[in-house]
Amino acid sequence: MRVPVIVDPAPSPPTAPRRTTVPPAATTIAAVRTALPPHRYAQDDLTEPIGDLCLPPGADRAVLRRLHASAGVRTRHLALPIERYAHLGDFGQSNDTWLAAGLELGEEALTGALQAAGLGPADVDLLVCITGVAAPSLDARLAGRIGLRPDAKRLPVFGLGCVAGAAGLARIHDYLRGHPDDTAVLLTVELCSLTLQKRDDSRANLVAGALFGDGAAALVARGSGSVGPGAAGPSVVATRSRLYPDTEQLLGWDIRASGFRVVIDAGVPGIVREHFGRHLRAFLAEHGLTTDDIGTWLCHPGGPRVLTAVTDSLGLPGDALDSARCSLATAGNMSSVSVLHVLQNTWESRRPEPGTWGLLMAMGPGFCSELVLLRW
Repeated sequence: MRVPVIVDPAPSPPTAPRRTTVPPAATTIAAVRTALPPHRYAQDDLTEPIGDLCLPPGADRAVLRRLHASAGVRTRHLALPIERYAHLGDFGQSNDTWLAAGLELGEEALTGALQAAGLGPADVDLLVCITGVAAPSLDARLAGRIGLRPDAKRLPVFGLGCVAGAAGLARIHDYLRGHPDDTAVLLTVELCSLTLQKRDDSRANLVAGALFGDGAAALVARGSGSVGPGAAGPSVVATRSRLYPDTEQLLGWDIRASGFRVVIDAGVPGIVREHFGRHLRAFLAEHGLTTDDIGTWLCHPGGPRVLTAVTDSLGLPGDALDSARCSLATAGNMSSVSVLHVLQNTWESRRPEPGTWGLLMAMGPGFCSELVLLRW
């Protein structure tokens, strides 16, 4: 498959970046919490039921089994018991199921994150919600359930896919720079299993059936004027967005009457390997840093091939992205939720020493990437 050629005018980063003074933090991450559905399955227990859903009767299942074995996933959580997916009807029924399950998971993640931050719903000034197709949107439906203030600002976001966890944090940071006394929350709910297409034996659908899991996550962030003495999370130092020209066809959704048909092009790892490292190094150089200065890499676990491409493009040690691989193994690719899952696991299990630089990063439809420079 032909990989698009990108003409990129971005200059190469300087070989010896000048050290600069770290700007005062405008955003401190106060808490992050993930909520997973109760229906947890070993990967091996999902292979044949997903084959029953996606493949015609009597079809050869060798490719399906190979994809499931090589996805880097050991367990996943699904919004529904696996036997119920065969009974889902059209897109409307699947979307109603998404809304009902999403409200429960979203509430669990959001209230858990606020409690961990020592805050309540009335403290939220802005709620950015990575959501699906619903009007009123998921955040509006949650507002009354959890007790948000009537004047809380809400921003539902759709279409960013896997990059939305990092992009949502970056946009919250933008907001808090202008509203330093505020508290902002990012909520992302992803029920990828409900998009699985029946009787679709395309490679993209089979890859999605082997890779994606369901979950929700919430992150609480506070501006520089509202951070209390107990706030011990990392600070956001800077962010960078990158949209790659002529790559719109590589990743996303083809929305049909049957729902969201996934688009996953085999050229994605090639684009990452060719361009991602150069752009990331240029971003770090602007802050007087190199990849050697980053002590914690928080990467969206797009899949084994994407993680290998990121490692290769940055020249990282083989274990640098182990936190992403661990998230992928235990919960699958949860789209925008995953990078927040990686952040929570890192925070709780191997919290970096104060002063450690971190980089949170993700890629998604567009094709695009988002970088968030952190300081612990």
